[in-house]
Amino acid sequence: MAYLVLSNKMVFEGKRFGAPGDSVGELVFTTGMTGYIETLTDPSYAGQIVMQTFPLIGNYGIIEEDFEGVPLVKGYVVSEACSFPSNFRSEYTLDEFLKKRGICALQGVDTREITRIIREEGVMNAKICDEIPEDFSEIKNYAVKDVVKTASRKEIKKFPASVSSSAPASDSSSDSDGTRKKGYSVALIDYGAKKNIIRSLNERGCDVTVFPCSSSAEEILKTDPDGIMLSNGPGDPAENIYEIEQIKKLIGKKPIFGICLGHQLSALAMGGKTAKLKYGHRGANQPVRLSGSHKTYITSQNHGYAVLSESIEGKGKILFENANDRSCEGIIYEKENCFTVQFHPEASAGPRDTSFLFDKFIDMMGGKSDAER
Repeated sequence: MAYLVLSNKMVFEGKRFGAPGDSVGELVFTTGMTGYIETLTDPSYAGQIVMQTFPLIGNYGIIEEDFEGVPLVKGYVVSEACSFPSNFRSEYTLDEFLKKRGICALQGVDTREITRIIREEGVMNAKICDEIPEDFSEIKNYAVKDVVKTASRKEIKKFPASVSSSAPASDSSSDSDGTRKKGYSVALIDYGAKKNIIRSLNERGCDVTVFPCSSSAEEILKTDPDGIMLSNGPGDPAENIYEIEQIKKLIGKKPIFGICLGHQLSALAMGGKTAKLKYGHRGANQPVRLSGSHKTYITSQNHGYAVLSESIEGKGKILFENANDRSCEGIIYEKENCFTVQFHPEASAGPRDTSFLFDKFIDMMGGKSDAER
């Protein structure tokens, strides 16, 4: 027997699995029906206790090839954890993964009820523990701080292009006879980057050099990349003062594509503002509408902050908006040859509706205008 204790003093009794010990974190929910492996290994969840709304988790086991990064979650909560997965790719169980990574977890709680509480009251802190605490100050005072430095790699690393038959078809990545066009070099700034961003660029013939978040703009520009990618990452974007200053120096120098945290940091670098959402957008079924049209894409998302649309007026143009709450989901800075999106076009597991945005980025590096794309 163990407990999930919320900062509003509500208590839910459940059954432990995973690693032993207590853990405090920011409790968030994600609505994905699949993709729990990618969720657990997404660095953007650093400092958070992740709760799955889908009732059965772990049924296809753990597959290390599908890892997106180093697990940084503070805890894991599910309705039911599968002890006997069935999948030809499965290597071991979810419980074994959590034990190996030191992540404590809880099952047997009413995740639907807890989700309703978060939707009504907003994201709150929580603790997974064996005994209900008398003093709630530890839970109430917890904050996700300085997590980008933890999530980012510490050294520069190169990932050469990997052309394969399974690579996405694209006018910008191959000629009509199927032969590969000249690839581009991309500098990816790692704020907690998911591996599939690198894969998506490699598959399109791009050589990727990943830079730590501590890298200076001068250091990045010295390598003379054809384009710059700003990755996803965890935490409050406004905390990252140094990273924002470097983006200010990069914008306008090279074609830039930003995803998730990279989208938020770019907006802050351009003079925009961000704010924390009531309970964020997390899951693989988030509808996003192309601005000025009725075209809607289903996207994968994981973020608790959003760019305030009105704050970028006169600086950039809204490219996408959330179809549910109309929050900003994408911006284009035409004069600076830069565009950014809040969602994940590289989603895995998740919908691939917006993977064409990588092709748009490649076209930008090739000097094509919007009219030519």
